Amino acid sequence: MEKIVKRINLAYSLIYTATILATIIGYVLTSTGESTIPSPKSELSISLSTLVIAYILISIPAALAIFHRNTKKWAAIEDRFTKINKYVAGAKLRLLVVGLGLVMSVVIFYILRTPSMIFCAGIAAVALLFCRPSESRIISDLKLDEEEDDEQ
Repeated sequence: MEKIVKRINLAYSLIYTATILATIIGYVLTSTGESTIPSPKSELSISLSTLVIAYILISIPAALAIFHRNTKKWAAIEDRFTKINKYVAGAKLRLLVVGLGLVMSVVIFYILRTPSMIFCAGIAAVALLFCRPSESRIISDLKLDEEEDDEQ
């Protein structure tokens, strides 16, 4: 079970690594002092902000709900190997969908410099905390017996 958690945790860590890299790159690129930032009231700024906000508002609840619904289906699968592989793939997909919102928020923040993007990044970061893998959560989601876990 530890290997399964590590596989999911790798994707979790990569998302936060991508966020940190986006932050560092954005900071370095904007610290030069040259202002190529579009006006916050321009069509481009409003469109980008709306796109990110809509993505966050739709993707986070959808990813969490769809994953929860699928865990019920996966728990009913008899083959333990198939059950776990589907869970890992679903968990990685959920992380990718939520993590994309986090990285997009950081990137768009450095392009537009609007505080709403920081709030979006915060919302996505909190949502990622709900996606953090743990052995106990996997066991409860898939209704795995402790006895079966000891066999591996």
